[in-house]
Amino acid sequence: MLIKIYGSAIHGVAAQTITIEVNVDTGVGYHLVGLPDNAIKESSYRISAALKNVGYKIPGKKITINMAPADLRKEGSAYDLSIAVGVLAASDQIVAEEIQNYIIMGELSLDGSLQPIKGVLPIAIQAREEGFKGIILPIQNARKPPLLITWKCTA
Repeated sequence: MLIKIYGSAIHGVAAQTITIEVNVDTGVGYHLVGLPDNAIKESSYRISAALKNVGYKIPGKKITINMAPADLRKEGSAYDLSIAVGVLAASDQIVAEEIQNYIIMGELSLDGSLQPIKGVLPIAIQAREEGFKGIILPIQNARKPPLLITWKCTA
């Protein structure tokens, strides 16, 4: 099954939306493409441990993850949550009917907890400009927990 999740890349004070396509199919393997750096390539280990420690699993199937646009370098561990949610949704471990309406970013710890990310303001501004319903981030990125950053789209 193919699922599209959205994340964001930070370049200075600007953000660019990244499409993260996750496909789970018959076979075996884990393929990550789209110009990821080493921290993103290593995400499979963090994601696998984090999911196991919160009661989920990496399916024993072929997982292909494409991060687009392919010519833009993606950096850092902030894509962990996006990829993990994509894997869970594509393998039918969670229901994620409206997930394409949100930007999802967060670093996973091995115990499954989330670590804060940098660059939240440009991510929020870009998400709003592009018509997303909101962003899903670690609670540590909120000023007064719990805070869900959402807005109404007038377009």
